[in-house]
Amino acid sequence: MKKILALSFILLSIFAFIQCSILQTITNLSRLQFKLSSVSGFKVNNIDISNKSSISDLSPTEMISLSSIIGQGKLPISFVLNVDAKNPNDGTGGYPRTDATLKGLQWRLFIDDKETISGDLDAPVTVPGTGEVSTIPLRVNFDLLQFFKGEGLEKIANLVLAIGGKQGSTSRISLYATPTVSTPLGDIKYLGELKIVDTKFTN
Repeated sequence: MKKILALSFILLSIFAFIQCSILQTITNLSRLQFKLSSVSGFKVNNIDISNKSSISDLSPTEMISLSSIIGQGKLPISFVLNVDAKNPNDGTGGYPRTDATLKGLQWRLFIDDKETISGDLDAPVTVPGTGEVSTIPLRVNFDLLQFFKGEGLEKIANLVLAIGGKQGSTSRISLYATPTVSTPLGDIKYLGELKIVDTKFTN
């Protein structure tokens, strides 16, 4: 009887330890933080506008190319949206140091609060538990006129330059994302979406 009780106590202790480890792991992973960093390589119909401040910076050939594609009711754009990720699990503040590997980051892209396309990571990304920032590049390709049809061309041009031009920023972009993190216990997917913007880190 004593042996059975001793064995039961050991099993219960192991079970409690495993539960505690799972809870601690989930707690650590929930502390990952994200923020929009920058837009790079912005192209409109394969025309690089990242060094342009206004429509007047386009060459005559580029203007003809854009006029032709817009005349067809299209405006294909492509760019890289850089997302900063920070893992504060650096071993201080009572939390153990924990590296995190993002297996997925299912995202929905909003421009001027209008939902456009969705996507995921091209490949897993490791965010070291050092408290430093890691950059996650998200490749974005879609037809802008599909979502902003009916807007004036001047307004669309200003929007494109505001995001991807020489003085461009991510202030008119927001990302709703659901991270999936790889752990020794298996992949853990966040229960809800995070709203990621450029003003502050979100977790």
